[in-house]
Amino acid sequence: MRHPIAFALPLILIACSGEGASSQTTATADKPFRTSVIADFDSPWAMTFLPDGRALVTEKKGEMILFDPKNGTKIPIAGIPKVDSAGQGALMDVAPSPTFAKDKAVYFSFSEERDGVKGVALAKGIFAQASDGATKLDGVTVLFRASPYVDGNGHYSGRIAFSPDGKYLFFTNGERQKFDPAQDPKATLGKVLRLNLDGTPAANNPLAAQGFNPAIWSYGHRNLLGLAFDKDGRLWEQEMGPKGGDEVNLIKPGLNYGYPKASNGSHYDGRDIPDHAPGDGYEAPKVSWNPVISPGGLLYYSGDLFPQWQGSLFIGGLSSQSLVRVKLDGDKAQKADQWDMGARIREVEQGPDGALWLLEDGGDGSQGRMLKLTPAAF
Repeated sequence: MRHPIAFALPLILIACSGEGASSQTTATADKPFRTSVIADFDSPWAMTFLPDGRALVTEKKGEMILFDPKNGTKIPIAGIPKVDSAGQGALMDVAPSPTFAKDKAVYFSFSEERDGVKGVALAKGIFAQASDGATKLDGVTVLFRASPYVDGNGHYSGRIAFSPDGKYLFFTNGERQKFDPAQDPKATLGKVLRLNLDGTPAANNPLAAQGFNPAIWSYGHRNLLGLAFDKDGRLWEQEMGPKGGDEVNLIKPGLNYGYPKASNGSHYDGRDIPDHAPGDGYEAPKVSWNPVISPGGLLYYSGDLFPQWQGSLFIGGLSSQSLVRVKLDGDKAQKADQWDMGARIREVEQGPDGALWLLEDGGDGSQGRMLKLTPAAF
């Protein structure tokens, strides 16, 4: 049940076009959906819906926005730590806790600089809104930091997904363009991690007894920019490959996904990386792309508005400027659709009514539009 909050909005409210007065709605013969432009943000990175239908949106430079699609209002959220947004750095993913209705906890990730080196951090704060509309995250605490922090501004990753039972938080750490840490058992870089909700490593993670960092769930990854559970509890992940070899993986505990020892792409300097092959000891992707799509966000679709797509994965395409659908059949996956969206797509989210919501990465006259997709005949 939604519980809209009524209040008199102060000067911190920023007006923008809302769903009821979107600046543009289009439907074309080659797309089975209508596209409505809902709002424009400053290089948005991620979004998530709250139980009352409002959304939290993160922006690259470090702003978190409370956005109401019904009336288009934006309220900046105070309490966010300093973000190092150089290069691929950003205020990254955001996700309400599995028990948000009770605890109002919001988890988010961001890149930061500490002592001259950089890394991705996982933090938590309590959502609080005053009667005048002022909004903040109270008691923000950093729960986990990638290890080690290194120089450079790339491949932070920072995606968040909660296990279906709500007991664990899965968190992605990119290999920071350093290659070898993805295979380093002591580093969390190039890994999927399983944490308790307080940020500590979960008990009985699969590789801890072998001397790995106790937070590691799987390893041999590159730049992991999407993470989602399906209805049967399988964990799916997508990541950017090197020159070629973007991947969708089915993440299983303790497995090595190969990078940089195996990849269906090559190094940017032209050096070859052996392709995934049966018996090589590495878990191969379920789907890969060459040419690349440069995958952004990842969504497992479970809504009713597009019943023909239930059980599909949706991926935002950055360099490919596309929305990509991958069809799932149990633990198998295959390419299905790829629609040209005319802009870099950073995030894909499912709305309360089952609509698809996208965030553009900016450019072409837009700071970074929020789009809502509904059936063409809707």
